[in-house]
Amino acid sequence: MADESAVAGEDTGAESGGAGKKKLLLFGIIGLGVLLAAGGAAYYFLAATDEQVATAESAQQEAEVQKPVVFYDLPEMTVNLSTEGRATYLKVRVALEVENRATIERIQPFLPRILDAFQIYLRELRPADLEGSAGLFRLKEELLRRINLSVYPARVDGVLFKEILVQ
Repeated sequence: MADESAVAGEDTGAESGGAGKKKLLLFGIIGLGVLLAAGGAAYYFLAATDEQVATAESAQQEAEVQKPVVFYDLPEMTVNLSTEGRATYLKVRVALEVENRATIERIQPFLPRILDAFQIYLRELRPADLEGSAGLFRLKEELLRRINLSVYPARVDGVLFKEILVQ
C-alpha cells in the first residue's frame, strides 16, 4: 500500500507539474498573440500614415502652385506715439500684399481712408506696444483688419513691414 501511495503521490505531483506547464504554455501563447496583434496594429497605423502623408503632400504640392502676388507700397508714415514726457516717433513703411493688379486699382481710391485708419491707430500706440515680435505681430494683424474694413469688398491678403523705426 505504501508503494501505491508513493505511486499516487508521484502521479499527483506529475499532474500538478503538468497543469503548471499547461498554464505557462497558455500564457505564452496569449502573450505571443497580444504581441503579434500590437505589432500588426503598429505596422498598419505607421505604414498607412506614411503613405497617407506622402499622398497628401504630393496632392497639396500639385494643388498649391504658388499664386503670383502683387505688392503695393504705401507712402512712408511718421507719427508721434502716445507717451507721457518726451516725444517718441514711429516711422513705418508698409507694403500691401494683394492677389492681382485689379485689386490694386480697386484699392487706390480708398488710399486716403487707409492712411487715416493707420494714422489714428498708430497715434494711440505706446512704445511698449511695439516691443518684441509679439507686439509687431499684433500691429500687423490690426493694420490688416483695418485695411480690409476700409477697402471692402476688395481684400488685402497681407501687410508687410519694409521699415519700422521707433525714436
